[in-house]
Amino acid sequence: MAENRKIIHIDMDCYYAAVEMRENPELVGKPIAVGGNSERGVLSTCNYEARKYGLRSAMSNYRAKQLCPDVIIVSGNMELYKSISKQIRGIFAQYTELVEPLSLDEAYLDVTDCTMFEGSATLIAEDIRRRIFEETQLTASAGVSINKYIAKVASDFNKPNGICVVPPNKIKEFVTDLPVKAIPGVGKVMQKRLAQLNVEYCRDLMSFNIKELEQKFGKMGTVLYQRIRGEDNRQVSNHRIAKSTSVETTFAKDITAFELNKDLLLKLTERLSRRLEKESKNINKLQVKLKFEDFVLKTKETQFNYLDLDIYLQMLQELAKLRPQHKIRLIGIGVGYGEANQEQMALFA
Repeated sequence: MAENRKIIHIDMDCYYAAVEMRENPELVGKPIAVGGNSERGVLSTCNYEARKYGLRSAMSNYRAKQLCPDVIIVSGNMELYKSISKQIRGIFAQYTELVEPLSLDEAYLDVTDCTMFEGSATLIAEDIRRRIFEETQLTASAGVSINKYIAKVASDFNKPNGICVVPPNKIKEFVTDLPVKAIPGVGKVMQKRLAQLNVEYCRDLMSFNIKELEQKFGKMGTVLYQRIRGEDNRQVSNHRIAKSTSVETTFAKDITAFELNKDLLLKLTERLSRRLEKESKNINKLQVKLKFEDFVLKTKETQFNYLDLDIYLQMLQELAKLRPQHKIRLIGIGVGYGEANQEQMALFA
């Protein structure tokens, strides 16, 4: 068991529904679900108020209405969900390059080599959750342990908006009391087969040796043998090529558009330059982002092949002019790689 690894599993809380409540505050406190708006539609997710009535993902809208006549079903906005997910992944990248997204709303992070907070995975996870909330007004739950399996299971323990840490010396105790249905890959069919053996909890499987489990369940038998012992040697892998590099700063006190100047950008540019020393890619875009006091985020990019303070300042000032009555909370600058396009602006509210 690689007891020196530090793995975090981040799972956003009822992600799609939470975004809808953020965008439409009048929905807060009401049972809502995201899915197709016809009776033949299926729910993608629902908030915790709806879950109290037994609603869940993959349930038909018709059944959901039977269980909870007052449920509000919204069709959703996938482009918005994707843009916020990209924003969250940008936060992850500030802590480690080893990020393995599982979906728009969850990911594994290997922070074994992260030196922030003196290498404490617990404090790193808490800081990530804090930043996600500050930058998106959405909550995330986290599991922290020495492998992907334990971290993923742990992230469910203190939902919503919680954290569960399972150190190496607590893994045996943690796993023993787990129901087998908590093991990823153990679905309803497998649960029925295990129930026929009077197996409900992981501890009920401890008396079976690996050959017996393999004979009964094939390759899944090997997985079961490892998981009931808290073992998982899978690595956190991210084989995607980075398409951009960026840095940002959040001001201790919101500033006005008039305070955007070269002196302010100089330190950011120096930080970005140091990060780029590790990159061997050709720059072809300059990118900026600006977040206002009300957390509205605006971004802009233009085709260019080297760092230029004047261009960064010009783009930031153009963004600031879009909302002249609002002060500025955060600015960021970056570079993009890949094929160059004509100047474009992407706006995210």
